[in-house]
Parts: sequence; C-alpha cells; structure tokens
Amino acid sequence: MKVQIRRLALVLATLALPMAAHADDREHGRAHDRGHHLPQAGSFALIGDTPYGAAREPMFDRVIKDINRNHQVRFVVHTGDIKAGSERCDDALFIHRFEQFETFDVPFILTPGDNEWTDCHRTSNGGYLPTERLARLREIFYPEAGVTTGGRKARVESQASMPGHEAYVENTLWQFAGTVMGTIHVVGSNNDLAPWNQIDPNDSYESPRADRIAEFEARQAAALAWINAIFDRATATGARGVLIAMQANPNFDLDATDRQREGFNAVLDLISTRAIAFGKPVVIAHGDSHYFRVDKPLAAATVDAGVQTIENVTRVENFGSQNVHWVEVSVDPRDENVFSFRQHIVEANRFAR
Repeated sequence: MKVQIRRLALVLATLALPMAAHADDREHGRAHDRGHHLPQAGSFALIGDTPYGAAREPMFDRVIKDINRNHQVRFVVHTGDIKAGSERCDDALFIHRFEQFETFDVPFILTPGDNEWTDCHRTSNGGYLPTERLARLREIFYPEAGVTTGGRKARVESQASMPGHEAYVENTLWQFAGTVMGTIHVVGSNNDLAPWNQIDPNDSYESPRADRIAEFEARQAAALAWINAIFDRATATGARGVLIAMQANPNFDLDATDRQREGFNAVLDLISTRAIAFGKPVVIAHGDSHYFRVDKPLAAATVDAGVQTIENVTRVENFGSQNVHWVEVSVDPRDENVFSFRQHIVEANRFAR
C-alpha cells in the first residue's frame, strides 16, 4: 500500500536552530528579537497515550481543537503510544493517525511508543515483527528528517545527521525560549527487553532473540549519544534549562537491580550525571502510565549525606487514555525554575468513558 503523504506546507528555513524563541509569531508572522537578550517566554502542549481506539477519537479531536485555540502554544510534543495496546498495528491505522496529527495548527513532534512497534508481536496486534513495524513507522511519521510534521512545519535537528546513528530520525533536538529540548527513543515494555513471545514462543529474558537484543543495544547507544548531544548543546549555548521527552515511564521507583528497570538504567544514569553537572533545571517528560504528575523522581548517592534527591530534575507525566486532556509546559528563562506546568482539562471529556 503506497502512502501519499502531504508535502511540506511551510519550512522555517531561516532558523539556525529551529523552533527557537525567534520562530514566527503565530498570529502576525513577526520575527522575535534576534539580539543577545534572553528570548521571550513561550509554551508548548504535551500529550501522549492517545488516542486509544475509535471510541476515543472524538475525545482526541476535542483536545486538538482546544490546543489549536490556544495561541500561546508554539508546538506540540506527543510522547508516544498513538494506539491502544490491543489495537492492530496495520498501515491503515498508522496513516489515519498521521492524518489526525496533521490537523494541529502548529509543528508536531512525536517520539514513538511501545504500542506502535515493540508490542506489535501480539496476536491481537497482527503478529508483526516489531522491527518491521518500526521501519514502517519511521517512513510514515518522519517523512523528512529534520522537519516536523503538523499543520505548520519547522526545522529541528535530527540524529539522522549524526554519523553511526543515521536510522534514528525520531531523535530530535531544538532550542526554545532559552532552553534546549530533545526527544529520545526510549519505550515501555522494558525498552524492548520484554520478549516478542507471541511470534516466537522461544524468545525469553533467559534466552533472548539475537535481533531483539541487537535492536535494543543499537537504539540505547543512539539514545545515550543524543542525551550527551542535548546537554552539550545546552552547555555550549548557556541554556537556562533542558527538557528531554521520551515515551517510557522508566520505573524510577524500582531498584536498579530489578529486571523491569534493566532497560532504563543506562539512560537514567546518564541523565542523572549530566543533570548534576549542568546544575540548572532539567525536565524529563514522559507518558506510559496514564497518570498526570509533576515530581522529583531521581536520586543520587552523595559522599557525606547518603542518597539525596536530584533537586534540579523534575518529571512531568502527561495525561493518557482514559483521561484525554493535555498539559501546557510554559518556559520562561527569566524565572529561576524556567519550566512550569498547567493542566488543561477539556470539559467535554470530563468523566467521559
């Protein structure tokens, strides 16, 4: 089935690091101050784990309309799981979702979730080979590396330009309101360490498929390289903060020795190390467990005070099905906290099941 994907309507080609604070004003097309002053504050919409099934699509459409009406929102970040875990992973559903996402007025950035590829081995999902679905996902949702989708396009940096990681078009980086932001492809199902046992009954933690482990190791290496790139850019530019978005809830509350934490340990260790050295506000945005929260989930051992919270790291988790709402993340480099979070409850979706 050949996909006809709508070509780019507008590319913000003048931006050195697109989606920076001097991106086009949504209403008037003015350029913001390009001088050396701190950029103006702005915000973006954070969503994820939606829509789940045809019955929830009207709820998701209402979220899209609510975001499109908010003229403070400069772009949308979706933290993955664009379908329910029981839905089929067919091309037709992927294309339908892509077309829905194109109805956002602003640039749209997606980091993949496990529901749309790692879990596609499930019989209910069509019994697909997950790596085949991942390749198809990239073809459909990332038609041009380094350019967002959505109703308005913007340039971002893609890891596809990093030697050795050319496949990872989904890992992106951009500057916004005095901060550096990026996506890393880290998913649930233990970051793809969970066996593909519905297409291969012999696949297990104890005796894993070689192609599954190879996929995990290569993608983890790419994620670690991209985390370093994000923090390196933030340090080099004197950024006021860093935000990293991924799909998985990386099981912050589990001990590092727990099997269900195994797929996330290296990522969390590196973020912790880089965040401590950076010393300014860092946000980890994710979905996965469908529970809106803002907290301080990371801790590190100290020489003289035992294990302490890493105070400059904040976790924000977006809403998810069945709670189909959205979070506005405001960014103000003049504020010592830099990032703030506001829940937007879509009235027509309240208590809707």
